[in-house]
Amino acid sequence: MARPKHENPTPAELEVLQVIWQQGPSTVRQVMTALNQDRPRAYTSVMSLMNVMAEKGLLTQKPQGRAFIYSAQVSQAKTQSRLLSDLLNRAFDGSASALVLHLLEQTHANSDELEEIRQTIAEFAANEEGGK
Repeated sequence: MARPKHENPTPAELEVLQVIWQQGPSTVRQVMTALNQDRPRAYTSVMSLMNVMAEKGLLTQKPQGRAFIYSAQVSQAKTQSRLLSDLLNRAFDGSASALVLHLLEQTHANSDELEEIRQTIAEFAANEEGGK
């Protein structure tokens, strides 16, 4: 039985996307080198994963000599929005305040981060009021 297709990238696919978002268009070897800084991966495993990602529409591949250059087909911002929306709806029943509270409890934000969060909320609220 075939696995159902998901819109969101798997954790391994997200690792590859993060490398390509940081480095720009890359070969399998370049992605493998970046990923191997965390833990070793075989060239063929990375190549297979990236080929699957191209089939799923997460990456595009363009021949360059004997290799392919892979580019992200999806933006980092759009992917983050999809993942966050999925998490918000599935784990927090759509409650942004519950998500933020849990995030603050888990990360133990320092005073600088809390101040930045306060400023971001104030700017967001001002923009919302100005847009009405």
